[in-house]
Amino acid sequence: MRKIVGTAAALLAAGTMIAAELPAAQSEELAKNLFGAERLPSVAPARSYGFYSKGCFSGGLAIATDGPTWQAMRLSRNRRWGHPTMIALIEQLSRDATKVGWPGLMLGDISQPRGGPMLSGHASHQIGLDADIWFTPMPNRRLSLSERENMPAVSMIKKGGLTVDDRLWTPAHASLLKTAASYPQVERILVHPGIKKKLCDTVKGDRSWLQKVRPFWGHDYHFHVRIGCQPGSIGCKAQAATAAGDGCDKSLAWWFTEEPWRPNQNPDAPKARDLMTMSSLPKECRAVLGQPNPVSEAAVTYPVNGMATTVAASPAQPVIQPPASVGAASAASLPAGISAFAPTPDYGVPLPRPRPPQQ
Repeated sequence: MRKIVGTAAALLAAGTMIAAELPAAQSEELAKNLFGAERLPSVAPARSYGFYSKGCFSGGLAIATDGPTWQAMRLSRNRRWGHPTMIALIEQLSRDATKVGWPGLMLGDISQPRGGPMLSGHASHQIGLDADIWFTPMPNRRLSLSERENMPAVSMIKKGGLTVDDRLWTPAHASLLKTAASYPQVERILVHPGIKKKLCDTVKGDRSWLQKVRPFWGHDYHFHVRIGCQPGSIGCKAQAATAAGDGCDKSLAWWFTEEPWRPNQNPDAPKARDLMTMSSLPKECRAVLGQPNPVSEAAVTYPVNGMATTVAASPAQPVIQPPASVGAASAASLPAGISAFAPTPDYGVPLPRPRPPQQ
């Protein structure tokens, strides 16, 4: 009995020590809650911190919900934000795509205003350098807010299979992907393995761009564009380079074996975003959360009135006002500053102003 009591006392003492030494992660609020609560980006130089699946960014911009060659979907998520280079590239792709037979882009998630882990969905998209674009072509009318929230995306893959549904796939889909891959900033384009196989089987002539198109789970109704770490983002962790060649080799054949599709052995395991606290992220992310807001969403929406915008840190600084009329009745009901129906000339990447000095 004395031995049992002594053992119990030792266990109690050990438990007390463990409780006293619990990591801060058990008491610290989850990072996804903090970043998910931010409605606007920070006023600071545009910089990405950390990795695509563990980081944040400052000085972000939003793409307008409506433009001549794009429409943003799922607006309630507030994920139209990204590094200025990413936002400018999306707008350029939307224009260039019309030259190869694509009527316009339907935009999915980019990032939260200051990045970080999301409340739901993606593991990546945390540093403003990722964007999802639907394979559904933009319709010839402006969608309502309800349609943007509820319209189902269309899979390009045969139901119950792994290959493309040829009733849905068109040469314009391939041209859109080739256009996206043509930009030097783009390092990867993630698609369903069946879409990669379709490209491997059908692309003729120059196939070098296929190196950037990589197979990955999901991505049957949209493709994922990822650009590299941008100049000035010294805290950004680059991804590994893609393998040489067009990717139409045994690495693709693996996706059509049983192994990639075996059921998850631990389906109830928590997602990484459900465990990340601020201590899990780069230390700069605490500062990003504390940086000031711009004066309005309109001041950091790209483009506004056909112009690139700059971040305004206070009412004393000039702000580009949203257009009085957006040129479409259905878009007129959208919040101010998020429509871009003025002509969109070729302009450079907008750069936010640095954080103002303390007074």
